Amino acid sequence: MLYEHPCSLLKNLENAVANARPSPVKVLEPDEDIQAECKALAQVLDRIGDKWTVMVVGVLSDGPQRFSTVLRTIGAVSHRMLTLTLRGLERDGLVTRTIYPTIPPKVEYELTDMGRSLIGPLRTLSSWGRKNRPAIEEARVRFDAQAEASEA
Repeated sequence: MLYEHPCSLLKNLENAVANARPSPVKVLEPDEDIQAECKALAQVLDRIGDKWTVMVVGVLSDGPQRFSTVLRTIGAVSHRMLTLTLRGLERDGLVTRTIYPTIPPKVEYELTDMGRSLIGPLRTLSSWGRKNRPAIEEARVRFDAQAEASEA
């Protein structure tokens, strides 16, 4: 059975951006390698698309920070969620954790080279969000009004 695979859509998006023109959608047979690649890509996108990851990368883009500074700067994140986010980022190679042998121990978090390479794309996404937020909010109001009218 032929179908349009999600990875082919992503590849087409990458090609369209690279070539500044849309490319035709390829229809692929289901394949274990493609499915494994898509699963791995989805995990990466889950990590970098997480709101706490975006905020942590933003805070750490200014340089190494202590846990308490990251927690205070973000504000809305819980201690546990920040701990989990930092551990996940460390596991994925985006953040390093350095423990200094002082009393009490001093711990700093810093973006790795790979983590710093994420700053540019996140800035671009943030800029897009700020630019398009008003139009998105207007679209939501129109949609909600139409949905409410059709329910009446």
